[in-house]
Amino acid sequence: MTVSTLASKLASKLATRQFGVFVTGGLICALADVGLMQLLLLSGVTATAAASAGFAAGLLVNYAFHSRVTFNASANPANFARYLCVVGVNYLMTIACVALGQAVFDNPLVGKIVSLPLVAANGYLLGKYWIFK
Repeated sequence: MTVSTLASKLASKLATRQFGVFVTGGLICALADVGLMQLLLLSGVTATAAASAGFAAGLLVNYAFHSRVTFNASANPANFARYLCVVGVNYLMTIACVALGQAVFDNPLVGKIVSLPLVAANGYLLGKYWIFK
């Protein structure tokens, strides 16, 4: 299989309504994460605690949204464990991109921005074919 054939197949998997729903769910979860963090900060909670609570809320909303809406699957301990594995892999991918951005461009934000579509594609494909299969 050539690289262009592989790229074409990958693009066709991502150019779907379901992927659009996946991305929309991610944006909703980001709003839940940041919104709760901001609410807690305004209530006097420390930054670390507020960020942690926001992250946890976003993670749980993300799992619930994608299991029920994006992939129409039942939530259960097995697919939640797989989901957490993918969160870990996506985190490592993000850190690697940030480090690469820092090393190559002396700018970690470049790496973070580069990581976003990679993490979205990885999360979607593993969600579809492994987590919620």
